Amino acid sequence: MEKTIITVVGHDTVGIIARICTYLAQNRINILDISQTITGGYFNMMMVTDTSASEKNTGKIADDLDRIGAEMNLSIRCMQEDIFSAMHRI
Repeated sequence: MEKTIITVVGHDTVGIIARICTYLAQNRINILDISQTITGGYFNMMMVTDTSASEKNTGKIADDLDRIGAEMNLSIRCMQEDIFSAMHRI
């Protein structure tokens, strides 16, 4: 299993989850866990995904999601779980 963490932040708008989940499904990326909240009009989502069945590597997935984020005026970040964990270790 290749776990990847995806975070999405920005102003809430219709279709955020649909657009991102459609991209993930088209690229055979499985969502293992998902949490999303809307606070004061700001959308925040964090997903743990499994990218092992995808033909794309994490760098390409991150680039694609960054492009989607730019189109939707969102900040979308994608990184491998081990890197994410190392960055957030106290």
